[in-house]
Amino acid sequence: MTNYTIKKYHKNDYEIWNAFIGQAKNATFLFHRDFIEYHQDRFEDFSLLIFEDEKLKAVLPANIKGKSVYSHQGLTYGGLVFNAKLKGEKVEVVLDQVLLFLKENSIVNFYYKPIPDFYLQRGNQDLDFFLFKRGAILERKEMNLAINLELPLQISKSKLKHFRRIENLDLDIVEEHDFQPFWEKVLGPRLLEKFNVKPVHTKEEIALLKQNFPDNIKQYSVYQDDEIIAGITIFETKDVVKSQYGATSQKGEQVRALDFLFINLIHKYKRKGKRFFDMGIVNEENESGYHSGLLNQKEELGCSVYNQDFYKMEIK
Repeated sequence: MTNYTIKKYHKNDYEIWNAFIGQAKNATFLFHRDFIEYHQDRFEDFSLLIFEDEKLKAVLPANIKGKSVYSHQGLTYGGLVFNAKLKGEKVEVVLDQVLLFLKENSIVNFYYKPIPDFYLQRGNQDLDFFLFKRGAILERKEMNLAINLELPLQISKSKLKHFRRIENLDLDIVEEHDFQPFWEKVLGPRLLEKFNVKPVHTKEEIALLKQNFPDNIKQYSVYQDDEIIAGITIFETKDVVKSQYGATSQKGEQVRALDFLFINLIHKYKRKGKRFFDMGIVNEENESGYHSGLLNQKEELGCSVYNQDFYKMEIK
C-alpha cells in the first residue's frame, strides 16, 4: 500500500528542497529557498514537502495568515511543484493529501495561484481540473501580457518608426551589476511620482537576489551622455524572460528610451532562443480593472494576453 506523508518545511530541508526544484517539471528559480526566504520577515512560512513511500514527489511554496494558507504571497506565481515523472492520477492523489493535511491543521481557506502555462513547454494545468472538481472557485483573473518569441514579431509600425529615429540619438545600452543607478535615479523617483509607491524589492534585496541568482537576474540600463535615463530589470528562466521592472526618467520619456530598450531586448532574447517575453500584468483598481494605457503600450510591443488565474478553496 502506498504511504503518503506531508511535513512543513524546516531549515534542515534546505538541500533536499532545492535539489527537488532543480529537477521538477514545473519550477523556476523563484521556488529556490534563497528566493523564497529573502523576505521571510514579511511572511510566516507554511511550505510543504509531500513524500510517497519516503520519496519526495511534490512541494508547495506557501505562507499562512490566520486560518488561511496561500500559494506563497511573496512570489509572482506558485502552486504545487511536481516530480518530472508524476502523472495525472498521482497529481490528484497529492492534492487530496495536501487538502487533508490542511484540514488536520485547522486551515479554513486555501488560495492557489499556478505558474502561467507559457512558462512551461509541457503546460501546467494538471491541477486546475482537480481543484475545480473539489469545489475551488476562480476568485479572480489578471491579464498577463507576453510575447511569443517563437512567432514572427508583431511590433506596431509606430513603435518601429520611433525606434529607427531613436537609433540615431547615441543611446548606450549597458548590462550592469550595480542596481543603485536605476533604483535611485529612475525607478524609485518615477514610481513615487506616478503612482506614489515604492518598488516591491528594496535596492538591497534585489542586490542580494542578484548575488544568489547571477544568471537569472539582470539589469539593462540606457544612458545618454553618461546619464541613466531608462532601465529594465530582467528575471530570466529557461524558456522565459520577464521584465520585472521597467522605468524611464522624464528625459528618457521624451526620447522614448524605454521602448528603445524593450525592442532591443525583445530581439536579443528571440535570437537567444527564449520562447516568451513576459511583460507582466496591467491590472488597476478602477472600474474596468486594468490600465488601458499599459495594455495598449504592451500590445504595441507585440504582446498578447495570457490569463493569470487565482483560485480559492474552502477546506471542509
